[in-house]
Amino acid sequence: MQVKNLLAPLSKAVLCAALLSQLGGCVALFAGAAVGGALASSDRRTIGTQTEDEGIEVKAATRLPNIVGDAGHVNVTSYNRKVLVTGEVRDAGMKRAVADEVRSIANVETVMDELEIAGPSSYTSRSSDTLITSKVKLSLADKKTIKATSIKVVTERGTVYLMGMVTQREGNIAAQVAQGVSGVMRVVKMFEYISEEDVRTLEPARAS
Repeated sequence: MQVKNLLAPLSKAVLCAALLSQLGGCVALFAGAAVGGALASSDRRTIGTQTEDEGIEVKAATRLPNIVGDAGHVNVTSYNRKVLVTGEVRDAGMKRAVADEVRSIANVETVMDELEIAGPSSYTSRSSDTLITSKVKLSLADKKTIKATSIKVVTERGTVYLMGMVTQREGNIAAQVAQGVSGVMRVVKMFEYISEEDVRTLEPARAS
């Protein structure tokens, strides 16, 4: 009887722990979904366009290694179906092949070819670019007169490329902010410009 009496509360404790564990997982899942949903809704692109941009980047990441191999280093960034291609390739033929392959991907509207004919960048250079990108993003987020979530930052060999759907005013401010970040060699604006009226139309639509 004593063993049975001890096992009963123990089994209840185990069950409760299991339930709490499951609830914790659910809380984490819902929290992650909420954060992702908030970021998506603050973007000026439609959810459908965001999904297409992600698909373009995934397809490019799958296809381009077959063209470049170890002879280059290529990054592909898509925003509102406008695709920026950066990095290094071996020669002009490879450069054309990469751009043509990206153009062939479904939903791509424009390809902005910023590839350099050079050897692949070093790990140190790429690490520096990653740090610069992080610093630029933080600086943009601190600037309350623009909407940082509408700007995508790409850095390659110290050159910062800015993409997004912004007004001329926002674009100029973003470029000034990026240029002031340490380590930035050059800033290239590749924005899609919209009017202030467009902003008022787009943002309530995203929030809803």
